[in-house]
Amino acid sequence: MRECALMLAIDTCGPSGSVALGRLNAGQVELLDQIDLAGRTYSTTLISAVRELLDRQRAPSASLDVIVIANGPGSFTGVRAGVSAAKGLAEGLSLPVAAVSRLEVLAVKGHAPSAAIDAHRHEVFLRITKPGSEPRELLAGVRELAQIHPTPPTLAVCDDAAADLLRTAWPAVEQVQSPPPTAADALVLCAPHLERVEFVDVALLDGHYLRRSDAEIFGEPKARSRGA
Repeated sequence: MRECALMLAIDTCGPSGSVALGRLNAGQVELLDQIDLAGRTYSTTLISAVRELLDRQRAPSASLDVIVIANGPGSFTGVRAGVSAAKGLAEGLSLPVAAVSRLEVLAVKGHAPSAAIDAHRHEVFLRITKPGSEPRELLAGVRELAQIHPTPPTLAVCDDAAADLLRTAWPAVEQVQSPPPTAADALVLCAPHLERVEFVDVALLDGHYLRRSDAEIFGEPKARSRGA
């Protein structure tokens, strides 16, 4: 990675999203600009927002050095839109890609070892970090939460639904309220990875969903009946 590398970050995992532009220099990120994206519009606004971001900084797309993508967990449609855009830009511009979990971004932003995000359907996307072991990420409802021992002492949350569910299941766990993670936060988290040149294989890059899509879940009974 060259000095003063120009980085584009994309996060379309949540109810709202963002794209950010930053410059990496000696392991530190200088945030240059960020554009917020309304939810449910990613497929139509994401690429135009990237163009606007580059235009505002008078930076041609050829000046980009790396793409950072928050590849989930979150909305299936949102994650897919962000990953598809990152892959298309990376392949078109021959750029390396660094992928990061949105849960890890939230944990770092909230200064907590673990984190949780609302997954709807009375479930949360959960990241648990225990001393001496690798972090674990999973989809959990009240039943799954009751089976986790020991519970984390502190946990970052950024939405009321996740906070309420966890308060019911884990009343003794301290919750750290944090603003939702953004593309700019993903840039900051990925800086050490970029210094060590840890990139993903763009051809194999996929969403970190933790849950199957609605089409897969609700389409299964019909598919089985056709095969019967």
